Amino acid sequence: MNRLESLLEILKKDENDTFSRYALALEYNSINETEKSKSEFLKLLNESPSYLPTYYQLGKMYESEGDIDEALKIYTKGLYVASSQNDTHTKNELQEAIDNLY
Repeated sequence: MNRLESLLEILKKDENDTFSRYALALEYNSINETEKSKSEFLKLLNESPSYLPTYYQLGKMYESEGDIDEALKIYTKGLYVASSQNDTHTKNELQEAIDNLY
């Protein structure tokens, strides 16, 4: 069983497994299944908006597609969530991503 199949199997058993859904989104991205990857990241944002790694990865995905406005929206939302969690590292990472957009 490959990594993708393993992650799908885990999510069949527990569709609310945030880390596995995040790993699935990254796995789809790594095999150039960008729409599936984006769909999983968006699902994560809806179901687990406090899961900070999603904001950076989804923002980078939008950036790579040339959708700077959407990347900025995602980074900004993530910055707000990171601030509310007092997560300085993620806050700095997201601010740097925003700064690098321009």
